[in-house]
Amino acid sequence: MAPFDSNMKMAELIHSNYLLLPILNRFDIQLGFGDRTINEICKEHGINTDFFLVIVNSFHDHEYFPEEKLLSFPLQHILDYVKKSHKYYLEIKVPQIENLIRTLKDKSGKSEIKHIELIEHFFEEYKAELIEHIEDEENNVYPYVTSIDKAFNEGRIDKSHVSLIRKNSIRKYANAHTNVEDKLFDLKNILIKYLPPAKDYSVSNALLIELFRLERDLNDHARIEDKILFPKVGHIEKEILDTLT
Repeated sequence: MAPFDSNMKMAELIHSNYLLLPILNRFDIQLGFGDRTINEICKEHGINTDFFLVIVNSFHDHEYFPEEKLLSFPLQHILDYVKKSHKYYLEIKVPQIENLIRTLKDKSGKSEIKHIELIEHFFEEYKAELIEHIEDEENNVYPYVTSIDKAFNEGRIDKSHVSLIRKNSIRKYANAHTNVEDKLFDLKNILIKYLPPAKDYSVSNALLIELFRLERDLNDHARIEDKILFPKVGHIEKEILDTLT
């Protein structure tokens, strides 16, 4: 599968894979781009075209994941992207799935309600885990990463950063990094194997499709963190410790 390139029209990218629409939104790119190319759209929005292409190609084709190239981009590019992914999950995907569960419940008969309530409860537990995971990253991990990255790039590291690294090393977080997508697999299994036949199967199908989409997106998100963000932060930590200890 040939990767997308900068001279391709942005409209062609969407025609090739409509699942990339939410990725575009994370770069604040909206519909209505006419026949302009990917490079032209990125320049208009002040986006690094190479970074955009690596992200959309990685999402489009799981065989494509240029770790070395991704590691070459500024850390803030990666942080901005993963933060916008968090916003997408909490403000769009989770409410969308909750609405589908409510619709499924409203359209179910008395004999099916207990099964739908089980699904509802299961997803609420998952939502709580996802929020806890995101809040931990947003409130603890990312501020730490931003702090040492800024100090390192501005050449103003001192002994306080050594103490900070020893207290908050990214290795500790990476080792404890939870896979929040595991529970989604269990929920999909419940729907596929045990959901009673419904009068309107379009809603249960739509719910299952959205769970698959969220799971795939979360897998891509975790891959960027595990393969790029954490190793890149680890390299900065090592440089600081080697310089000051």
